[in-house]
Amino acid sequence: MKDIGIAPSILAADFGYLMRDIKAIEKNADCLHIDVMDGHYVNNISFGIPVIQSIRKYTDMKFFTHLMITNPGQYIKVFAESGSDNITFHVECSEDPDALIEEIKSMGKSAGIAVHPDTPIEDVFPFIGKVDIILVMTVYPGFGGQGYLDISDERLRKLRKAIDDQNADTVIAVDGGVTEDNIKHIYDAGARLFVAGSSVFHAEDPEKAIDELKRCATLS
Repeated sequence: MKDIGIAPSILAADFGYLMRDIKAIEKNADCLHIDVMDGHYVNNISFGIPVIQSIRKYTDMKFFTHLMITNPGQYIKVFAESGSDNITFHVECSEDPDALIEEIKSMGKSAGIAVHPDTPIEDVFPFIGKVDIILVMTVYPGFGGQGYLDISDERLRKLRKAIDDQNADTVIAVDGGVTEDNIKHIYDAGARLFVAGSSVFHAEDPEKAIDELKRCATLS
C-alpha cells in the first residue's frame, strides 16, 4: 500500500505476555520498534539487551532499535549482536554521529538518527543520504501514550524538502502520537514509517489496527 510502513512499539505491549503481543502483529507490521531508555537522556527506564536477545529467538521480524541513551557509542556493538536490524541513536547524544553511523553500517545493520522535538530539525540535515532513517520525535521522548505535537508538521515538511532536494533515499520516520485520525496529515507532511504503540497494541485487533492506519494514511 504505497510507500508506508508501520512499526509497532513494544513499549505499549503487555510485558507479561510480550511474545503473545508480538505474534499478534507479526504478519502485518513492517518492523518492530524497540525503545531503549536509560533514565538519563529521558526520565524513564524501559529495557535493554536481555529483552532483545530473548525475543529475537522467537520472531523473524525486523528490529528497529531506538536508543534513547546518553552514550550510544558504548553500546552499538552489543545491540547489533543482540539481534537489532536497525540501530537509531539521538543526534543530541553523540559528539561524532558520522563515526557511529559508520560503525553501525560496518556491522551490517541499517543506521538511523533521531531528533528531539526541541532540537532544530536542521541539525539532522547533514546526515541525509548517510543514514537509512531519520526518526523525528513527535512527542517528548520517554513515555508512551502522549498526543502528537502540532509543531511536528512544519519540521517534517522541511525535512521532506531537504531529502527530496538531495534526491536521497533516507526514510522519514515519526515516533509519537500517531492515530487513525492524524496519520494522513503526517503522511502528507512527508513521513513514511510510523511508530505506533498504543494505537496498535491497545486495539481490540492489533492486526486490523495496522491495516487501518495504512488505509487512513493513504486516503485520497
